[in-house]
Amino acid sequence: MSMPYRCPSCKTNRTRFNIIQQLSQSVKLDPASGEVVEQYESGELQPFHLAYNGPDKKIQCAACGLVEDEMTFKKFGESH
Repeated sequence: MSMPYRCPSCKTNRTRFNIIQQLSQSVKLDPASGEVVEQYESGELQPFHLAYNGPDKKIQCAACGLVEDEMTFKKFGESH
């Protein structure tokens, strides 16, 4: 079920948003050069390398530019 969005920053935008799909990539970098030394699949992470557990998408207000989790825009949209 869809829910209306409303920007909690500018408080007026209810119609113009950018949906940002997030794709994480687990890598190990060379500390001196910053080049990628290894890329990990989700099931083969090394110890002390936590898997990404953030949201799959974020929302940006196309009026003021605020970027937040989708739930922030949904909660503000339903309460006002």
